[in-house]
Amino acid sequence: MADKPTFWKRTGLQDLFLPASKKSLTPEVKSLSPDEVYQYILEKFKSSIEELSFANRVVFYHEYIICFNEVDYKEFLAHKQGLFGIIVHECVSQFYAILAAKRKAGKTVMPSGSKWVFRLVSHPDYDRGDKGFIGKLLPESHQKEENLRVTFIPRQTGIAETLDLNQEMLSGFTYYSEGYYELPFETDLQVPQVEDQQKAKRFSGKKGFAKLEIMMPDVRFRGKKVEYLMEKEDLLVSGQDGNNSDQDNFYIPSEWVNSPHLRIVYRKSEEKLYLATFGEKTLLNEQELPSSSPAEPIWTELPYNSKVLLNGIIGMNIYKP
Repeated sequence: MADKPTFWKRTGLQDLFLPASKKSLTPEVKSLSPDEVYQYILEKFKSSIEELSFANRVVFYHEYIICFNEVDYKEFLAHKQGLFGIIVHECVSQFYAILAAKRKAGKTVMPSGSKWVFRLVSHPDYDRGDKGFIGKLLPESHQKEENLRVTFIPRQTGIAETLDLNQEMLSGFTYYSEGYYELPFETDLQVPQVEDQQKAKRFSGKKGFAKLEIMMPDVRFRGKKVEYLMEKEDLLVSGQDGNNSDQDNFYIPSEWVNSPHLRIVYRKSEEKLYLATFGEKTLLNEQELPSSSPAEPIWTELPYNSKVLLNGIIGMNIYKP
């Protein structure tokens, strides 16, 4: 059976971006750094303003697909897990600062979409050190797009190349839940301040077994981070308010959360957290967990600094308080 043509062969760019004959003497590739990712995204935002703006109107991409080599990406996740989210929020903060300056200078700054979307992905045909970028103007649009504008920097030359890419070619990229971020666009061009949910517990002077941090796409929680402190050894996470006094009950007011969805327990003898899920779909650090019933929970160890994804929508970070 013939080998399936690679992404670059299908686009006719095999020789341009990924030549078959690699140079034997190539400098050692440094590991992907947070500042490198941050600066790359910021550079592409500035470039999109230069390329898309016209007259007095400032136009910019709302979706950013940032592509890396598989090994570079996995090494970044292994040693810097959770940093992508921080990088994305810092990027958006800088986006707003740039846009606010242009608005102050008399330019018209009106969004083309209602949200920012970031997809940090890998592709098997990217070499170590390679970076790629795909920008989209309307991330929420359901209209078929004929082509996307792609910028790619091959390691061999270090010179950026731009081309049009058909949508179907995106099937070659590998997406991770850790690398997907969606934030609402704030028309006042300011990042919302972190606020606790009305029922969430303040942490000052309190001790607990775990700190939960939730990001929700619901309109009423636009840009707000919900935090919760697990004060008892048994916590039930649900989409509806609970009333079991023997447990902590964390109510997440979202239709994307099952009732109940999770149960988290702290085992004092082991000094570890364990998780059981009753929802439709739950991912723990990108691995899907087996669903069970509240009567017969299936327990999985829950390490601190973990990321849980509920039904592909609600993100939950678990920290040590």
